[in-house]
Amino acid sequence: MSTVAPTAAASTDAPGRRKTIRRTIIAGSIGNFVEQFDYGLYGYMAPVLASSFFPASDHTASVLSAYAVIAIACLVRPLGGTLLGRWGDRFGRKRVLLWTVVFMGISTAAIGVLPTYGQIGLAAPLILLLLRVVQGMVAGGEYVGAVAFVVEWAEPRRRGFYTSFASNSCFLGILAGAGVAALMSAVFTDEALHSWGWRIPFLAVLPLCLIGVWLRSRIEETPEFVAATEHGTNVVAAPFREALRSQWRPILVFCGASIMLAILSYTWVTFYPEYLSDTLGLSKSAAWLSNMISVAVLIPLLPVAGAISDRIGRKPMLITGAVACIVLVPLAFWVGQHGTFAAAVVSQLIYIVPEFFLTGIVTVCAAELFATRTRFSASSIAYNSSFSIFMGITPFVATLLVSTFGTIYAVWVYLAVAAVLALVVITFFMTETYRSELAADKFAR
Repeated sequence: MSTVAPTAAASTDAPGRRKTIRRTIIAGSIGNFVEQFDYGLYGYMAPVLASSFFPASDHTASVLSAYAVIAIACLVRPLGGTLLGRWGDRFGRKRVLLWTVVFMGISTAAIGVLPTYGQIGLAAPLILLLLRVVQGMVAGGEYVGAVAFVVEWAEPRRRGFYTSFASNSCFLGILAGAGVAALMSAVFTDEALHSWGWRIPFLAVLPLCLIGVWLRSRIEETPEFVAATEHGTNVVAAPFREALRSQWRPILVFCGASIMLAILSYTWVTFYPEYLSDTLGLSKSAAWLSNMISVAVLIPLLPVAGAISDRIGRKPMLITGAVACIVLVPLAFWVGQHGTFAAAVVSQLIYIVPEFFLTGIVTVCAAELFATRTRFSASSIAYNSSFSIFMGITPFVATLLVSTFGTIYAVWVYLAVAAVLALVVITFFMTETYRSELAADKFAR
């Protein structure tokens, strides 16, 4: 195990560095917030969007089609991550993150003005898919870039704590998406919501992205990147190829460890509320509210988890989270089967226990496992080859599993397989990173 050596991030005075880190967290987080606000909003409003952009003759088929659009958009994330990762390693994190928030705002707002299937026929779902593909490509570099940005500014012994706020921005975005979806459902009649009300929150993303551009333009490039590349004069010529050549092992380790979190998280925030309402009979507003409560409970706990991992390490947290996936998720589903609002809340409070142990820790590992000069490319490959793909297909797969087998425990089996894989990978192949240096050229052992 390597010890923490003085880094570029540690070379400035502590008060000034911490002030910069706070600004960095806010600037990096706003893009994650917007991405997950859009994702959460789309997931929660999938039934409404299904009726607007797909034929209404078969409700289940329409909802599956709406989820399939998410899955396809996530499948292109590796391509977007490859391009953005290359640019991030060659031209710097700041420049790429400025452009990601611009394109994210434009493509999300465009959904808010898109004609429906009833107005332009098959062109409507095709254009929707195109916009989601653009979003997917941008998102392929947004999250890992923001995480790298925060980690490369953070104090070495507090990386888990600081990075937890990047994870929190995602849950705040999901919470905001859920809250807006619930508000739309409460304020508008069903007819108005399906007709035009659903457009408002998508359009509201545009001013948020303008704020993001302003914030990111005011933050300097990370000192780790500046030092590792000699102020950008000594960058890797082909960072994608170099990442695959020199860091294939940590890439595979991250993939094996993170798939379970993708399935866990996106079963919870996109599929489960729909299951509570469509299968167990809760009203949509009650299902959304129960989910929002559990998300709100988790948000203040994630910095605690990050701080704990800074003291005991990443591996103990990840192993505990994997075991919790196997043991506690079926209990959560069993409680939820009672079909009441209270049962829905309790089931999701049980469900967030493995989230506590996994979410922020997987996030910080997405940066710590990789070398600085190819960190953006390597983390994009790893994150998008595992987390992003399974994030996209999980709502579709979960809906299909329940429809095929008639029980939500089929979704637990799907998760348990990923958790067992993660246990093996973390226990036998993962190197502890919580006190390692952010190496410039190779993975720090």
